[in-house]
Amino acid sequence: MSHEQHQQVIRALQECIIACNHCFDACLKEDDVKMMEQCIRLDRECADICSHFAQVLCTNSPFASELASLCAKICEACGNECQKHEHEHCQKCANACFQCAEACKNVA
Repeated sequence: MSHEQHQQVIRALQECIIACNHCFDACLKEDDVKMMEQCIRLDRECADICSHFAQVLCTNSPFASELASLCAKICEACGNECQKHEHEHCQKCANACFQCAEACKNVA
């Protein structure tokens, strides 16, 4: 499958990367950074796996399906953590993560 056929997934991955990076940065500026520790960690991990998976989709890797499953799992974990926090950046990140997870499941 060519990367052109994955444009919707790649777009969801890019939106998730942006949301996670914004959330990561905003969490570091919160008053109680310690309380945001898991959110920060998952933001970083999610952005990293989404970035890698977007590259994989552009190269027709034979491991795309397995990486799609892993990416969906990490996106869901990040979304679930972000959803626990009332900050607007966390809520937006959670939404982007859940949309990305669904897009990845379609590839898996």
